[in-house]
Amino acid sequence: MRLLLWLLTLFATAIGLAIATRFNTGNVVFFYPPYRIDLSLNFFVGLVLVSFAVLYAFIRAVRVAQGLPGRVLTYRRRKREDESNQALRDALKALFEGRFGQAEKAATRAAQWVDNAGLAALIAARAAHRMRQADRRDIWLASIASDETLNTARLMTTLEMQVDAHQTQDALAVVDQLNASGTRHLQALQWALKANQQANNWAEVLRLVQALDKRKALHPALARRLTEMGYDYLLADRSHDAESLRRLWATVPNVDRLQPHIASHAADAFNARGMHDEARALLEKALAAQLDVRLLRSYRDASASAGSPALLGQIERCEDWIAKRANDPELQLTLGMFCLRQKLWGKAQRHLEHALSDAIEPRTVREAHLSLAQLYDALEQPEKAARHYRQCAVATAIR
Repeated sequence: MRLLLWLLTLFATAIGLAIATRFNTGNVVFFYPPYRIDLSLNFFVGLVLVSFAVLYAFIRAVRVAQGLPGRVLTYRRRKREDESNQALRDALKALFEGRFGQAEKAATRAAQWVDNAGLAALIAARAAHRMRQADRRDIWLASIASDETLNTARLMTTLEMQVDAHQTQDALAVVDQLNASGTRHLQALQWALKANQQANNWAEVLRLVQALDKRKALHPALARRLTEMGYDYLLADRSHDAESLRRLWATVPNVDRLQPHIASHAADAFNARGMHDEARALLEKALAAQLDVRLLRSYRDASASAGSPALLGQIERCEDWIAKRANDPELQLTLGMFCLRQKLWGKAQRHLEHALSDAIEPRTVREAHLSLAQLYDALEQPEKAARHYRQCAVATAIR
């Protein structure tokens, strides 16, 4: 339909021009003595139009010829860019597919275009790392060290690969660079956590665990386990004296002080340095929140001296706890051992025998037999004492 309209328009124009020129009798005269040129007006108009068309075509051809080198350069540049972009996509695809050799080759092609060189180097570095080619990996990373726009990406990639390769000191140096640049996002904190864990920098590990736990970036079980490991290491440090141990415990958050694992290890550290009062104090707070076996065993180790008000206080607390959990063998054993130390023979025998009747764990059985043997020794009943010593030896052998 459109073509038909164009044809009708063209025919109408041609007919109009034919009619107009038929009735046009004008002339155009050019004088250039001694010459004279006479032209009809129609011919002159046609000549002018043809001349304009020829001149326009000539000028257009000249302009096209002048711009041809630039168009060729643009075409070649666009072609290289398209090839580089395709190579970059191929490199990413090969990297995710696990074809690391192909990924590095494709990244090498992609790096020929300057705008893709940085990302291509990161892909190639990851591929080389997966192939355990540390030298090539470092060369790729060094090639973009001066690119400020990719500084964070380069540092994060470097940190991840160094942690994976257990290059602990190098990884910690990268962590320092990230901290200096103000990078605090979750992924950076998680890799910093792993690097410090490998380096046994447990004080920093605890700080990072707290930061990540606040952002819900760690599974609660993992956060709890890392916290326990951190305090295990710090509390087991033999270089601590009494004052440094107090300072360390003062830095522990209240919620962690009530955790049985942490509280029991802290009590063991205080007991090892003869600081039984501090051990009892922290254990009693933790036991008030939860009657855990580990806490009770450490509480027995922190027993006060016979006849002291502190030991009587321990006995009273155990009696209060037993009123709530009468069939707990660990609690019965703890109270029995305190009564034995206080020379309350009847109460000690009753609670120790109750603990022995309910005990399942070999350690509880062994300690109950040993305490009963000591009780009968104090009561000068050697036969009963010998029987419990033998039972204690049997429990020790089958542990």
